[in-house]
Amino acid sequence: MNKLYLGGIIFAALMLLLTYLSIAGSEGGLNGDIVNMLAVTGAVALVIITVFVVIKYVRQMQTDTADGQLADEQWDGIGEYLNELPMGWAIMFFLLIVWGMWYMIAGYPVNSYSQIGEYNEDTAAHNAKFETQYGSITGDRLVEMGESVFIAECKICHGLKADGIDGKAANLNKRIEAKVVKFAVENGSNNHLLGSEMPMPDRNGLFNGNTGALITDAEIDAVSAYVANGMTGAGADIFVGTCAACHGEDGKGMEYVAPSIATFTPALVTNVLNHGKKGVIGKMPAFDRLNAKQKEAVGAYITSLSK
Repeated sequence: MNKLYLGGIIFAALMLLLTYLSIAGSEGGLNGDIVNMLAVTGAVALVIITVFVVIKYVRQMQTDTADGQLADEQWDGIGEYLNELPMGWAIMFFLLIVWGMWYMIAGYPVNSYSQIGEYNEDTAAHNAKFETQYGSITGDRLVEMGESVFIAECKICHGLKADGIDGKAANLNKRIEAKVVKFAVENGSNNHLLGSEMPMPDRNGLFNGNTGALITDAEIDAVSAYVANGMTGAGADIFVGTCAACHGEDGKGMEYVAPSIATFTPALVTNVLNHGKKGVIGKMPAFDRLNAKQKEAVGAYITSLSK
């Protein structure tokens, strides 16, 4: 027997033996698992096809001579022959396409087991159970739940007392600080605080109704301090002339127009948790891992802090 064929047979047998030993030595072996069986089948096929292809082309290189018609194109004096497509390659390519279609449709459908799918199913089941048990709670119980969620999810940035840890994050014990108001007035806002795309214009789109001119730096400082002081003190006239048309004279916002800048509301906090928020300190991410009731509870808790 030709040494090339003998070497191929020995190599194939050795690889198949190693494959068998690796399966036999693993816990449970194949155990009827279709994924493991497909993997082993693929490994066996890969070994056999590889050995066959290597033997074929090594043998061909030993015995064949170059002949046929050269293509017109050449690269650095090197040309190629106009050979027909190898039948074996074409058959294997076609069979690979057929196998791929079978694998995706019947062998291992796209909706079969996956860790991500299992996690999503477990999460959906947990949320359904959670909603059944806690969906109807209101009042003090909702605030207590919100405090628990806040401690688990929010305190790392906002602090255990929700004071913002010296400016690392917003101080949630008061509705808004002067620097936050100033940033929003100067740069505009599109933070989905109403739950939808309702952008606030930047300073180039804000006019002081008392003067009819664009709002000035001094007026921005005054109205920022006014809002941060709980809608009291100097700057009330600027607020009425510039901001009240959207936020209301009391600063508690207008439905579908602008959010409350006087007080927190559960809906406002929920929208921040849903969409995140960008401001003078930086960007707060959205909290998709919280379910709707948990977000409502956090909103109720934060709202209770500033009362």
